[in-house]
Amino acid sequence: MSAKARCGCQSCTIRGLTGPAIVITIGILFLLHQVHGGHFYFGNTWPVVLIVIGLLHLASSMASREGHIDTSTAVTPQGPPAVPPSPPTQAPYSSQGQ
Repeated sequence: MSAKARCGCQSCTIRGLTGPAIVITIGILFLLHQVHGGHFYFGNTWPVVLIVIGLLHLASSMASREGHIDTSTAVTPQGPPAVPPSPPTQAPYSSQGQ
């Protein structure tokens, strides 16, 4: 599992529901198309998907961000500092005198 910190504020929770809400909305639109025999053709009802996305983003922007964890700047635990490389060694025979 990932050790990455996840934010549990209301805004991030609502934003995390956007994908599932879109899938459910598309499924309902296709179901209505099948049940009502073409009155709810997806070509005519696709703006509903945009409305759902807009409503979720609006709700996310208006929700509380109390306790928000900024994952882009989260401090990650680091191991011991790296050992600097040793300086290059000289060849046993120098190129002088040849």
